[in-house]
Amino acid sequence: MNPDELMEAPLEQVRDIALTLAARGDVFLTGLLRPWNAYQLGIALAVFALAHLLAMVVAPRLYDWMRGLEGRPKWQMRILVILHRRIRMILFVAIIWLVFAVMQETTWPSRSYILGVIAELATAWLFIAFAARLIANAFLRAVVRYGAWAWVTLSILNLTGEAQTVLDSFSLTLGETRISLWLVLQAAVVLSLLIFLARFATTATSARIRSNEEISPSMQVLATKFLQVALYGTAFFYGLGLVGVDLTGLAVLSGAIGVGLGFGLQKVVSNLVSGIIILLDKSIKPGDVISLGETFGWIQALGARYVSVVTRDGKEYLIPNEDLITGQVVNWSHSDRFVRLDIFFGTAYEDDPHKVRRVAIEASAVVPRVLRDKPPVCHIVGFGDSSVDYILRFWISDPTGGLTNIRGNVYLALWDAFRENDISIPFPQREVKILEGSSLRT
Repeated sequence: MNPDELMEAPLEQVRDIALTLAARGDVFLTGLLRPWNAYQLGIALAVFALAHLLAMVVAPRLYDWMRGLEGRPKWQMRILVILHRRIRMILFVAIIWLVFAVMQETTWPSRSYILGVIAELATAWLFIAFAARLIANAFLRAVVRYGAWAWVTLSILNLTGEAQTVLDSFSLTLGETRISLWLVLQAAVVLSLLIFLARFATTATSARIRSNEEISPSMQVLATKFLQVALYGTAFFYGLGLVGVDLTGLAVLSGAIGVGLGFGLQKVVSNLVSGIIILLDKSIKPGDVISLGETFGWIQALGARYVSVVTRDGKEYLIPNEDLITGQVVNWSHSDRFVRLDIFFGTAYEDDPHKVRRVAIEASAVVPRVLRDKPPVCHIVGFGDSSVDYILRFWISDPTGGLTNIRGNVYLALWDAFRENDISIPFPQREVKILEGSSLRT
């Protein structure tokens, strides 16, 4: 069969179905000319107008009541906002069902049939509008909303068979697999639903994992990532299986694609594997203070491809996981959070070294953040050209608070203490000697 014949067969089916629908539409429009059918449409329009007027009265009062609420959970306020925006539709659905019930009891069923269809359509559309609000992505929410509205409308009007036939007639055959437009739509709906459920389960479970203080931060991240991969992967393959996609061919195709992408995405794969290694060996974890080259900061998050490091000046560096595996990383809080800092200074030769050491230790010990249970120590490290050189060592337990600022505070404490104890900090001096016979030019 040539391509023209392949296209002609679906078009013939579409033509036949279109003629059938046109005949049904003609019967429907002819039926509207009957008095009771026209009355039902008029009643529906009157109910809509009544709902609109009631909404104009109820909506402002509901809004004022909502503004007076305080301390309510965020999810409750979101529900109230959705109800406020849909108040006219809610009133229309409530009134139309009430009118339909009354007419069912007071007149023949045929004289309220159209009202029942309108009530079913309005209820379905209202339910879909509420359900679609659970989808965070705006584009996906719009696709699901309008797609569900179209399918529910066809179901209520008993046109799903014709629609399915038309969609299934447009197909493409790859080997032994037949892919039709109907199959694609089924897969999209089922996968969207399963992925939404997987996302909901992942979010709820991840929150419980992060709230468990007995699990280390690195294991929390690892468990969350593993859970995401497992749930999303299960939802994807299970959804394809439900709609009848042959997963054997998909496995072969994915293997071939994986081999091709492996050469072009070596760095990406390397970063992914490095991220898993980092989580498993617990070399770094969220909250650790690290130094990598010129970057110094604390780890805010561990991603699949990179690690987020925030510095003291508010910059956020996204460092690839591979650099943390292959490079030299200083983890200031790997096994514990105690960090020893060294500062250097010099005093004049006229000052007593024993007094200098004592004054330096006492001055640094009273600086906030300097640990008392690990007291500072001071040692002479050499005799310079114009000063006796010392090193002062002290410990802190909060490197996330910064290192430069605590060093500056200790230097400032030494300055004040040396001035109070008449200890001088020398500076290099140069003597200029004018040789005999030389002259100065001005």
